[in-house]
Amino acid sequence: MTKSELIDLLASHYPQLVARDAEMAVKTLLDSMGQCLMDGQRIEIRGFGSFGLNHRPARQGRNPKTGEKVHVPEKFVPHFKPGKELRDRVDLMASTKPVGD
Repeated sequence: MTKSELIDLLASHYPQLVARDAEMAVKTLLDSMGQCLMDGQRIEIRGFGSFGLNHRPARQGRNPKTGEKVHVPEKFVPHFKPGKELRDRVDLMASTKPVGD
């Protein structure tokens, strides 16, 4: 699902919500989540999952084209851990659908 599809879904489920307001709500939510992660905070949505940061230390890598060694600096990457309820729902849906769908 894309951001625009989410906005359309919200607007169709809640007719009193104008598409522009749905867009603002989705944008505000995503911006707030991004800002929390940038500030090093953890986000937990009960029944859905949690978002956090994983630290990747600096290391020596290789340029695949030339084979020369390159320094890869340390970095933090966003990480999503699904909650038990979401895992169970996805597993239930996956087990009822044929493989390849």
